[in-house]
Amino acid sequence: MLAIAKKIMENMDWRHLTTGSSGLTGQARSQLNRMLGVQGGKVHTRYFIFFLLSIFFIPEIFAQDKILDRPEWKEFFDKHEATGTILIVDSRASAEKVSVYDRTRAGKRYSPASTFKVPHTLFALDAGVVKDEFQVFPWDGVKRGYAPHNQDQNLRSAMRHSALWVYEKFAKAIGEEKARSYLSRISYGNMDPSTKGGAYWVDGKLAISAEEQVVFLKKLYQNDLPFELEHQRLLKDVMIVEAEKDWILRAKTGWEGRHGWWVGWVEWSAGPVFFALNIDTPNRWEDLYKREAIARDILISIRALPPNKSMQPTAKASAD
Repeated sequence: MLAIAKKIMENMDWRHLTTGSSGLTGQARSQLNRMLGVQGGKVHTRYFIFFLLSIFFIPEIFAQDKILDRPEWKEFFDKHEATGTILIVDSRASAEKVSVYDRTRAGKRYSPASTFKVPHTLFALDAGVVKDEFQVFPWDGVKRGYAPHNQDQNLRSAMRHSALWVYEKFAKAIGEEKARSYLSRISYGNMDPSTKGGAYWVDGKLAISAEEQVVFLKKLYQNDLPFELEHQRLLKDVMIVEAEKDWILRAKTGWEGRHGWWVGWVEWSAGPVFFALNIDTPNRWEDLYKREAIARDILISIRALPPNKSMQPTAKASAD
């Protein structure tokens, strides 16, 4: 990707990179076309700007010498008998603070599972598959193991209940080729929506790290993704989990079966606190509450959530 950026800077007329005269391989040129939103030989300016920002600014956010290791956070994982990682980017001060427990795991990619509903919602809105938060998606009559899934859904309820069947409809309507293009444009994980069966964000090859999750969420918070502003604002609205006078928590869970996620951010007047946690879930359903419980305890410890916002083992966790 750096070589592509250098070509852009050296040649000034960067549009020629999307043609056979660029000297790039066919595969590299195809990926670049997707990232730049090329249609009819023309480059989409918004996608091009996002592409450049991704190359030159994302790596600086998590420069290894700027990350603070927090081995003491192990106590929060041990409390719930869990193995995992959490990355937190605290932007409440003038100097952003990046903290991590298990730096190696934070850089390892896993299936995003239902955390992918966050970017997937933008894909569906952009493709016209869903018009707004009021559009109703009739229940297909198939009874599933999680009762809230067995009813009509709209965008807000599908996000809140993590209704997989609604997003499977979105994926079918969007198609793999367009999904691959969207993934490339936002540099989401390994950008691979291929699958031998099932939802590609759960059972397929798509994978993302905790570090990459936070990078993506930060862009969403800043409305810096290559999508319509109104769509980004709508997505953030349906992501709200909890809110009080001084703060708003926007987040999404995910569960692939072997591991679980909780990603999002807490908004304060002083600035946002982004987080991405993933843990192993050997006990499956019994482990699901731990995603939020561990992250909440750590966020409380750094005063990113009030003390009374912890989660108990008896608390009901979402389906995925």
